[in-house]
Amino acid sequence: MSIILVLGGAASGKSKYAESLCAKPRAYVATAQAFDDEMRAKIAKHRTQRGREWITVEQPIDLVGALQAAEAEAPTILVDCLTLWLTNLVMAEKDCAAEVSKLLAQLRGMKGKVVLVSNELGLGIVPEHGLGRRFRDLHGVMNQRVAEAADVVVFTVAGMPQVLKGQRPEPPPAA
Repeated sequence: MSIILVLGGAASGKSKYAESLCAKPRAYVATAQAFDDEMRAKIAKHRTQRGREWITVEQPIDLVGALQAAEAEAPTILVDCLTLWLTNLVMAEKDCAAEVSKLLAQLRGMKGKVVLVSNELGLGIVPEHGLGRRFRDLHGVMNQRVAEAADVVVFTVAGMPQVLKGQRPEPPPAA
């Protein structure tokens, strides 16, 4: 079992790097929801870029269930992304701390490799509104808890991975 957390800002290259760490057969757990045309187009673009070599599980809220389903299909799982998952939890008025605890318990019991992607929000400006500040704080605590449980934590900047914890994982050989 190996847990890898890949952090970074928007468009930092974190998803591309995380995908490069996943050997076949592999599953992609997508947490995004398409609420508008821009997001529908972004999701479609990501599906096309990934191609058919991924087993895709789309689940915006029940991440534990999605991980269980994906683990039955593939030894390597990519979750993209925890930021959108947390957004979905907040909007559904779920108990975020309890859901993160459930996620961590599930991760500890996984047999294969799990690569998780999350944004780093703490480097930006302080959000103007209370909900934004609450989300930023919940997100920061979630990232800290997942990073603590992870074997490896990587921060991507301008497409360049910087190891914060553990040894830099090498992409698997091309099949």
